[in-house]
Amino acid sequence: MGRRTQELGRFTDVALLVLVSLAEGQKHGYRMIQDIEEFSGTALEPGTLYGALMRLEERGWIEPVTSAERRKPYRITPSGQDALTEQLATLRRIEQAGARRTGVAWGLG
Repeated sequence: MGRRTQELGRFTDVALLVLVSLAEGQKHGYRMIQDIEEFSGTALEPGTLYGALMRLEERGWIEPVTSAERRKPYRITPSGQDALTEQLATLRRIEQAGARRTGVAWGLG
């Protein structure tokens, strides 16, 4: 008997989700939380998001954008874009290996 996805726990990396969100354009934290839930189905708590933002900023993968508003928007940096591209290529290799090994073909139903 197979386990349902929800029972397996979370398989997402918050940093990757943030980079994917910011690849579309600059966003403040609340908008990132909404966007990430929309495209991935992952509901992040603010503390989880802001911890990831701090780590990504320390790595130089994102940076704050000057804004007159109270909310602080961020954008992905060129090195963040490079890190995202590399991580997506790794995920693609993992997905392809998993599909080969399990016989799962995406898009077929």
